[in-house]
Amino acid sequence: MFFSHEHEPIHVHVVGKGGDAKYVLDGEKFTLLEKHDIKSADLRKIKMMIDDNSDIIVNNWKRFFKQKNDED
Repeated sequence: MFFSHEHEPIHVHVVGKGGDAKYVLDGEKFTLLEKHDIKSADLRKIKMMIDDNSDIIVNNWKRFFKQKNDED
């Protein structure tokens, strides 16, 4: 997920199983920026899901924030 008041660079927050993580777009790949109380095995699964859906994440980020900026 991302929040409506986000900032560059493009990044995504992951929350679940009592923990959270933040992945940031670094060039063409998302990399783990920070994590709290998430197991390594879960981080591997999360990373795979983010990689498999990175185009969707980036496109939705750009569409949402373009629309938001156009409203300002």
